Amino acid sequence: MVLLTALLQTVGTLLQVSADGLGSFGAALGIGLAAISAGYGIGKIGIATMEGISRQPESASDIRMNMIISAALIEGVALFAVVVCGFIL
Repeated sequence: MVLLTALLQTVGTLLQVSADGLGSFGAALGIGLAAISAGYGIGKIGIATMEGISRQPESASDIRMNMIISAALIEGVALFAVVVCGFIL
């Protein structure tokens, strides 16, 4: 009985350390994915904006304004994700 109790305590301690390590790994992975995804999304917006402006140069100011608003929203979400993952670390 004493041996079983000691074994369960050891396994519980190992699982706790492993769970903390996995949580840190997940948070670091989340920060990286948030940064990469934001960069990719803003790049796609830039490409679409340049194509739109080349097709309709007369509406360049409207297209550019929409691009800036969209890019700001993406950066806001990415910053929020990085901050939340940073708190997890």
